[in-house]
Amino acid sequence: MGRPSRLGDEDRSDYASVLDEVIASPEIRRLLELSGTPVDRLRVRGLAAVARTTAAADAEYRRYTALRLRARGAQGGRRGDGAAPLSGPGDQERPGAGVLAVLGVLTPVLAAVAAATFLLLGYGLRLAGALAALADTLVGVGWFSLAVAAATALVSAVALYRTAARQSAADAVAVPGPPAADSPALAQARQLWLVALRDRGIRPFLLQELAEAAAPGAGEGRDSRFSSPAFAGPDHAPPGFEGPTPPAPRRP
Repeated sequence: MGRPSRLGDEDRSDYASVLDEVIASPEIRRLLELSGTPVDRLRVRGLAAVARTTAAADAEYRRYTALRLRARGAQGGRRGDGAAPLSGPGDQERPGAGVLAVLGVLTPVLAAVAAATFLLLGYGLRLAGALAALADTLVGVGWFSLAVAAATALVSAVALYRTAARQSAADAVAVPGPPAADSPALAQARQLWLVALRDRGIRPFLLQELAEAAAPGAGEGRDSRFSSPAFAGPDHAPPGFEGPTPPAPRRP
């Protein structure tokens, strides 16, 4: 096996949560009372031993991080696929697509204006009683233009509706899927890692620490690393030291 994976910064909060969960368990609380070890000191020891405790669940952690990386890569790929038509060749960049769009909008308007003009002129000549043949022609052309305006307006409305529906479908495809954290496989891998970290890493380490703290004489040995020796006090004198011996008095 290779070196254990280093715990990522984004997973340290999960590690601290599992550590607090184990410390709050009835078993650890009972051992804390028996050994007299402060809770804060035990927690600091658990945080300092992160490399040792996480190594016990290294296989589960590798699988979890691999699935998370794969999910993020797939999510990024879906976003790229949705954004590609905006920058690459698509229907909006086909030759003539812009001309057809302009004609689809202008044709009904121009036909309606022409129909109104021809009808006004034709019926005006009829009312005036002059140029009857020209008046009939203008009225006929006016009604034909009105029919063309109605037909082109209907075709333009259908084309706009299809374009809007196609754009809505493209936007729905371009919307990224659910976040990686909501993936069932990824959530299961994370849970397996946390369970292995708790049962095989953190809990055995804390039990060992408390067992050593509760052993006879272990508390003195541990406290000696953080306190000065007793002879550092100002009133201490080495054993057997009573000062210099005064010289014997001379006899006359």
